Amino acid sequence: MARKTLTDKGVAALSPRDKLYAHPDPQCPGHYVRVAPTGNKTFVAVARDPGGKQVWTTIGNAAHFDIEAARKQAREIIVSVKGGKGNAGPDTFESVAKEWLKRHCEARGLISTKKFRHYLERSVFPSWGGRDFTSIKRSDVASLLDKIEDNSGPVAADKVLTILSSICNWYATRHDDYIPPIVRGMRRSSTKERARDRVLSDDEIRLIWNNAEGTFGDLVKMLLLTAQRRDKVATMKWDDVVDGVWTIKNGVKREKATAGELVLPPMAMDILNARPHMGDNPYIFYGASWQNGAYRGFHHGRADLEKKIGKLPRWTLHDLRRTARTLMERAGVRPDIGERVLGHAINGVHGTYNRHECREEKAHALAALAGLIESILRNVMLTRR
Repeated sequence: MARKTLTDKGVAALSPRDKLYAHPDPQCPGHYVRVAPTGNKTFVAVARDPGGKQVWTTIGNAAHFDIEAARKQAREIIVSVKGGKGNAGPDTFESVAKEWLKRHCEARGLISTKKFRHYLERSVFPSWGGRDFTSIKRSDVASLLDKIEDNSGPVAADKVLTILSSICNWYATRHDDYIPPIVRGMRRSSTKERARDRVLSDDEIRLIWNNAEGTFGDLVKMLLLTAQRRDKVATMKWDDVVDGVWTIKNGVKREKATAGELVLPPMAMDILNARPHMGDNPYIFYGASWQNGAYRGFHHGRADLEKKIGKLPRWTLHDLRRTARTLMERAGVRPDIGERVLGHAINGVHGTYNRHECREEKAHALAALAGLIESILRNVMLTRR
């Protein structure tokens, strides 16, 4: 039998489900408690405008309203919407954040949009989703960052801070009297302290190369031979390599620059030519056969490698890219060509006006890199004799 009343205790007792759901308030038709899978509860009002369009208006987080105050606002909102006066409710943090994702991130094709949404849904919406956006003060930001730092570390807190700063600044450009609550000094870590400078030694290169096997091993070797980003090598397709030339495409608008076309040295082509095809899977470095996708088992591959060689001090796959760039310098490759191989944007007038693709120069750079790697590997065999 349906409940005749809904009290503050009743709101607190509503249990989360696998999906978001709305629980009706029997005493105020059109007033609901929206319960998220995280357990976050938000009061909302629902009404149809004179044109028949259903309008959902967020009143606020149930942690900040009692049921009577929420009902009062719901009645005012419902009357306003039915009278054609539009949404009378305040902008909630969640509504503003979603509008920012739509207009600032998705409209510009930012590749980090999915990551931003993940951070918001995991770390921010459960606490602030239904709050009036303008009610969020500096102390609220500090408390949220403290919580994230305690649970996930200072770097995660700084990533959320960057997102919040962008949302607040975006909102400020659209509202005359709004002042963002974020100020300098709120960051929890130093970018300079986090910057990595790890370059593998010749001994480490030999150790990894001689023990890396299978798909992960081939991928590691290609990372070192091409100096490309991990995901670009992992998603290399058979159709991307034609007559020894690898065409690296940008996946979406606003993605970081790529190296464009790279003439691969014979050492790299030998690895690719030895790779088996997996049915109709288009990827050279394929994942599980049932997925028909690109390789994603980096963690497991590295763990298997380290079972053989032991754990190297603080190394990551991205260090192979930095190592390759350093080896190119060692092999006499011009710095500007080394940067073009990496796909880095060239700053200043040179980057703006020099549109030469440097295909031959990049081919020479990769050949020099492969030659140096080959000599490093050959050196261990000479040592063993």
